Amino acid sequence: MSDGLTPGARLFVALQYLLPQRFLSRMIGHAARARAAWIRRPLIGLFMRAYRPDLADAEHPEAQGYPSFNAFFTRALRSGARPAPASSAAIASPVDGRISALGSVAADCIFQAKDHDYSLRALLGGNAALAARLDPGLFMTIYLAPFDYHRVHMALPGTLAGAWHVPGRRFSVNDATARLVPGLFARNERLVFAFESDLGPHALVMVGALFVGSMSTLWHGEVAPARARGASALPAPPPAARILARGAELGRFNMGSTVIVLLPRARAAWDAGLAPGGVLRVGAAIGRMDAS
Repeated sequence: MSDGLTPGARLFVALQYLLPQRFLSRMIGHAARARAAWIRRPLIGLFMRAYRPDLADAEHPEAQGYPSFNAFFTRALRSGARPAPASSAAIASPVDGRISALGSVAADCIFQAKDHDYSLRALLGGNAALAARLDPGLFMTIYLAPFDYHRVHMALPGTLAGAWHVPGRRFSVNDATARLVPGLFARNERLVFAFESDLGPHALVMVGALFVGSMSTLWHGEVAPARARGASALPAPPPAARILARGAELGRFNMGSTVIVLLPRARAAWDAGLAPGGVLRVGAAIGRMDAS
């Protein structure tokens, strides 16, 4: 039975196994940070023509006013642009993006795409204790397109219990790659954040991708360890900075990728109207946590 993928899409996925993924990401990252006008202005101009991002909610809506392409790409929102849901029990979308998948976590399995599941424990970098607290659970995978806002925010209030970098590949995270690369999100480089709160434990995973120069956290800055062989804990911020309100900025992608939200199923539920393909905006209610 045909899976609907074009030969071109299949070729793109096959080539990713051969491409020097990390080298290409570094080169893209260097170009994106260049401040020289002869590099910055054409890059921003080409991006605006190709993707036509909506800058109405940006703090600085003039595209060519940013000092580098990366500053433009990781632009901030203007104050008040994305208010949090009124209910304190509401789960807020942590990013702008499109739902790739959502559902239940059971027996260490998370749905990736047709015929593909992957391991929750592997996604969390082998953290068995955290995996046990989130299984059974709920997950939502959100894809950030190039034209989206690329800062990541808290879906719920919480105290940071731990954060770590997990090295890996940098496959693209588009639909075609998700359908053809087994265990994609547990194979790519990622940052894992674990939180404790009155509403229960929860976690968020930032997944790197092809051409993502790096990922950053609010307190640590850029996270791009060289030649890391296994999961490594990030230095903890000061105690007061570990307490984060819903909607607080957590990190950002220096170029785009995917975020996965993980919640305990006994206390959480996604909104009934949500489905793969649905478009989300930071701060929009996407579910509810039961405080009882």
